[in-house]
Amino acid sequence: MGKLVYGDSDIDIDIDDRSLAHLQIVIGNKLRRGESFFFSWKDDPAVGDGRSAIWLDRAIPLYFKFSGSRAPAINREWIDALNASANSGTGLVFTDEPGQVSGPASSLRGHI
Repeated sequence: MGKLVYGDSDIDIDIDDRSLAHLQIVIGNKLRRGESFFFSWKDDPAVGDGRSAIWLDRAIPLYFKFSGSRAPAINREWIDALNASANSGTGLVFTDEPGQVSGPASSLRGHI
């Protein structure tokens, strides 16, 4: 289980390494172009089973911490789906990998 650490705050989000690798590509591309946007996800039931969102901007430091040493294979279809979401008016909404059964991957665990 990897982590996305948001800025200088105490917010860190537990995300499996495969999902985190896909998010890093999408978020990195948006921020590289100077585009700010919301990133939202469904919370894991352990932290309330609601929804959370953070504002992403190139001025806010992000730290992607992977638990494994190997980079996972990248699913281009998932990157395209996440990019489409990130470019929409609602911002990047984390979704399951295409072809996967909905489950824990669509829930992230944030800690404050």
